[in-house]
Amino acid sequence: MRSLFKKKDIEECLHCKTTGQKLKRSLGPFQLIIMGIGAIIGAGIFIVTGIGSATSGPSLIISFIIAALACSLTALCYAEMASMITVTGGIYTYTQVTLGEIGAWIIGWTSILQYIIAGASVAIGWSSYVVGFLASMGMALPVFLTSSPLSGTGMINLPAFLIIIVLSAILVKGTQESARINAFFVFIKLAVILLFVVVGYHFINPANYQPFAPHGISGIFQGAAIVFFAYIGFDTIASAAEETKNPQRALPIGIICSLAVCSLIYIVVTGVMNGMVNFSMFAHSEAPIMLALQSVGANWATTIITIGAIAGLTTVILVNLFVVPRLIFAMSRDELLPKKLTHVHSKFNSPAISIILVGGISALVAAFLPMGDIFELVNIAALSAFIFLAISVIYLRKSHPHIPRKFKCPLVPIIPVASIIACVALITQLTFLTIKIFVAWLILGLVFYFAYRKYKNSRKEDDNEIELGEMDDAIVLGALIPEKESGK
Repeated sequence: MRSLFKKKDIEECLHCKTTGQKLKRSLGPFQLIIMGIGAIIGAGIFIVTGIGSATSGPSLIISFIIAALACSLTALCYAEMASMITVTGGIYTYTQVTLGEIGAWIIGWTSILQYIIAGASVAIGWSSYVVGFLASMGMALPVFLTSSPLSGTGMINLPAFLIIIVLSAILVKGTQESARINAFFVFIKLAVILLFVVVGYHFINPANYQPFAPHGISGIFQGAAIVFFAYIGFDTIASAAEETKNPQRALPIGIICSLAVCSLIYIVVTGVMNGMVNFSMFAHSEAPIMLALQSVGANWATTIITIGAIAGLTTVILVNLFVVPRLIFAMSRDELLPKKLTHVHSKFNSPAISIILVGGISALVAAFLPMGDIFELVNIAALSAFIFLAISVIYLRKSHPHIPRKFKCPLVPIIPVASIIACVALITQLTFLTIKIFVAWLILGLVFYFAYRKYKNSRKEDDNEIELGEMDDAIVLGALIPEKESGK
């Protein structure tokens, strides 16, 4: 039973003394910031801004600021842990150091669910944009190839399937290659957002900002709960710790700067968008930015915005596919999953088997399952992980106060405790069905954990018996040989 709570030696993590396969360090602060922006800005800015505006009205700007402040509590905790523990695995590794093996397994298992569903869901959204774009160009795809069989109209979501396969192949080729692709799409996305701000600024009507808070304070906070999830993604940076040069400095910079840049972008875009159109028009819109442009007659810009949305969603898929193999790699190296998953490609220095496995599962989920409310599982998994993270910061401050920290979260334990309270409050806003599915996933994970643990222990016992048998044979042979020699 004690082994369930056995903690990883923190000295091993501090000095990167992990045994087994290791990953190549090739990322710097700028690449990490781009990775964070690529993960954060995607479906949030192209979809969630409209949903939030319908709830909060023009005061959605305040909602985004509140959500950013809440999210920054977690970001500060992440920055401290990332500056101290610089091996791959992110919050899974932090939890193994502080709460032991069983706690780390729970976080690892829930994080796998979070990123696979997030990647598959965004791939489905990517497919919708691509299908719509092709249709506008006179190249409509058959419906049965663009939606899941459970939707009642399709057989397979082929575009969603293919984008995941292509991006997985890019990831196999190595971190540097995928970082270049990510940077390319991020710059397209940022250029399109800048275009929207410049064009939209000229169509702002101050009358659209009235009433500023149509649903009062409660509407502002409801909007904050909605748009909080637009910030999820900065945590993916920590998973690249073992592939980062000077990680103690680069990781905090990447986490904090990417969150700050994205917060500014969200606030500016929301301000322009709500100035162009009355907030009531966003109630039933899944493409609020395009709606705003069409409402003021700037139809020429909608095609460009569509391209930006496709680029934005591509980076989110790429980063989600990047994270899970690193997590599986770390869990496998710690013998919580089969050792074969630690295989590193001899040429590309990437966890190839893990990438192929994750890519295959994600592609099948995107191809054959409609997401619907299941996407809330991303939120509950992320919030649960953030709670464990805050606990880890408090624990290590007390248990290892003298460990060097390049970045220190201020006001500990106040900020970590505030982060825990905020996460619990947001979990209570999720549907009961989501919570039930999440609990079922946890139970399935624990069943797998104990079954694999039993299998692994039985293999060790068999190996020990074989070794003992070989030793007995050697002793017998050693005893017989002198007798034969003396007989001569």
